Amino acid sequence: MQLNATDYLIFDEESGTYIENPEQTVRDDVEKHHWLNVMRTVLKDWRLYLMLVPMILVFLFWRYFPMYELLGCFKLTEDIKPVAEQFYVGFSNFKSLLTSNIEFWRAFRNTFLLSFYGLLFGFPMPIIIALFFNEIRSNICRSVYQVLTYLPKFMSTVVMTSLVMMLVKQGSTFSGTGVLSQLLEQIGFISSETSQMGLLNDPSFFRAIYQISGIWETAGYDSIVFFAAIIAISPTSYEAAQIDGAGKMAQMRYVVLPCILSTIVIMLITRIGSLLNIGYEKVLLLYNPNTYVTADVVSTFAQRTGIAGAAKGLASAAEMMNNVIGMLLVIGANTIARKASDVSLY
Repeated sequence: MQLNATDYLIFDEESGTYIENPEQTVRDDVEKHHWLNVMRTVLKDWRLYLMLVPMILVFLFWRYFPMYELLGCFKLTEDIKPVAEQFYVGFSNFKSLLTSNIEFWRAFRNTFLLSFYGLLFGFPMPIIIALFFNEIRSNICRSVYQVLTYLPKFMSTVVMTSLVMMLVKQGSTFSGTGVLSQLLEQIGFISSETSQMGLLNDPSFFRAIYQISGIWETAGYDSIVFFAAIIAISPTSYEAAQIDGAGKMAQMRYVVLPCILSTIVIMLITRIGSLLNIGYEKVLLLYNPNTYVTADVVSTFAQRTGIAGAAKGLASAAEMMNNVIGMLLVIGANTIARKASDVSLY
């Protein structure tokens, strides 16, 4: 593309000469002093940028610097040598996982199922709780209920798993039978042998216990985002619905849910992105060799293989595959959401 002088100059009829375009002069000045303006903005709001420093350090040390160790996926693990000096073996670790490691495929299946059930049953619960909070007219009662539902989130994972174990009795860890086990036995849902053995020793109950405890722990806290979106809805929308004869349920369906649809879509995309990223802490504290068939996930498989089995390259390859699949799920979910509802992350 050729540039002409008229792209930068305009003809002045009074003087009969060409003069510089004022708009181009402004653009040149902005481009010339761009970094100066940036420095002025930083100095003006230096307190805000100072608050970013801890978060930047967290991302550097816990997100970007550890990426260097991903080289271990493609190398023969030797503890006496740094990763850069280890022998390159290509994709042999990935090949071993995909072709001959039955435990990995079991862990991958369990990871997907636990995440899918969490998305199916756990994702709607915060929305339902936020809708109920919106219908409570007493601010004092609402505050009490919110604190009670938020509280489990602020307990450590160890405390939460200990409470679960006491409720269902984890074998010989606690004496006696848990309250929940006694209740299920009384109504005939489980046998006395299962109750005495402990529900967490039975593989068929692990997924249900994991999901119910997860909803108990996170549903109230996750409802904050949806409740904030609900209270931002204009009161005139409710008034218009009432004039049309809409009751409470109709208002939820035709006013509240459409207004918070964008928030739901964004949260759903982020939830799908972390579909395969199950933290190993809770599973590690709840599972045991008796429940590996339904409880072992990719993170615990990598932890057991990398530390106990001394196969760090294999464990790194398993985690890397898990993260790559999670990234593809984010891209796919975002693309579908953008085409279906014009709401997306990017």
